[in-house]
Amino acid sequence: MARRRKSIHGEWSSRWAFILAASGSAVGLGNIWKFPYLAGDNGGGAFVLIYLISVAVVGIPIMMAEVMLGRRGRQSPINTMRTLAAEEGLSRHWKWLGGAGVAAGFLILSYYSIIAGWTLAYVFHTGSGTFTGASAEAVSTAFNDFVADPERLLAWHTIFMVMTMVVVSRGVRSGLEQAVRYLMPVLVLLLLLLVGYAMNTGFFIEGLKFLFSPDFSKITGWGILAAMGQAFFSLSLGMGAIMVYGSYLPRRASIARSSINVAIADTSVAILAGIAIFPIIFANGLNPGQGVGLVFKTLPLAFGQMPGGVFFGTLFFVLLLFAAWTSGISLVEPAVAWLVENRGMTRVKASVLVGAATWLLGLGTLFSFNIWSDYTLFGKMTFFDALDFLTANIMLPAGGLLIAVFAGWLMSRKASMQELAIGNDAGYRAWQFLVRYITPLAVIAVLLHVTGVMKWITA
Repeated sequence: MARRRKSIHGEWSSRWAFILAASGSAVGLGNIWKFPYLAGDNGGGAFVLIYLISVAVVGIPIMMAEVMLGRRGRQSPINTMRTLAAEEGLSRHWKWLGGAGVAAGFLILSYYSIIAGWTLAYVFHTGSGTFTGASAEAVSTAFNDFVADPERLLAWHTIFMVMTMVVVSRGVRSGLEQAVRYLMPVLVLLLLLLVGYAMNTGFFIEGLKFLFSPDFSKITGWGILAAMGQAFFSLSLGMGAIMVYGSYLPRRASIARSSINVAIADTSVAILAGIAIFPIIFANGLNPGQGVGLVFKTLPLAFGQMPGGVFFGTLFFVLLLFAAWTSGISLVEPAVAWLVENRGMTRVKASVLVGAATWLLGLGTLFSFNIWSDYTLFGKMTFFDALDFLTANIMLPAGGLLIAVFAGWLMSRKASMQELAIGNDAGYRAWQFLVRYITPLAVIAVLLHVTGVMKWITA
């Protein structure tokens, strides 16, 4: 029966279309904004090495499991998990695993859209020469004034949400596939141009040494867990996006090869972002451990002081915008797919409804940077901080853990072997060992660390 299932939403035209789409989902602000500043905060090379190991032993096995579940179910994550649980004689409550993924994607996009709106605004700020010759104080003041203005943030948030929902409303081949078919190659081209520019800063070797010369004296327990968490978040695992994209994967496509290719593409973009960014930082005598302000405070200052800075700075923020756009599309697709399947809505109506709800929830994040900045949850977190912590540190790892449990322990060997079609028993056993033992232990370590953080927050 599972072999004859078809998605009512259509399929990707090829395995490469899926790889582009899933890579677009995975490649986002997490790669180009978050990865460089985490590497900068945690000593560079040691963090990168642990991140790469985490992608291999944690990320890829869970991605294979999530794609496998999606393709076997051929529906939205909620309906897929309900169908597969029934197929295996398990509780219908497994549908809530799919529901948690859909909810996580919805919550993430609500604040992701605000940050993407900043990026969109900075395309125009940088292109107009706002930061040319500006001092560090002026760049910082410009950013602080920008996020303190709710009306300006609202405009950019609205524009980004409209951009995202227009693509989603057009369906799998006409919308999602066509968008990533053009956006992903352009994104990679822009990134390579920035790498080329970084090679001529005079500090390219210093940047490479920082990224690829491990100094384990600079890595802490928190840094190790941050690298593991970044690998998980970066690949878009546990948020329903990869599962629903997997439901559109053609039967003839190899899940293992496709997942590995997506992981390689995603990791390559993160590494290239570091290669492009750190030489620019060192060339301007700046500190690589600037945290979340790296992109919106440190880099505009650097671009404002260098020859051709207006052009290359604008190029950088266009790149960041494209990355955010492809991720935003994937975050909302699971909820839209569920409404089409369960409520009989057209994709246009479902996209408008989900987009409006996401936009509305995003106002909480938007206001947390200005008029609600004094209101905190748990005594220490703004609305944005709480939402980011809940999704990235609890919902996604927990979702990934349960996906590993379902695929590795509860799904029959016959079903998983049939769907994965790895081609040799040794390859299947290796995947099963990782998804049963290594991956769950790694995710549990992250969750235990989060428990410790929560105790500190609520103390």
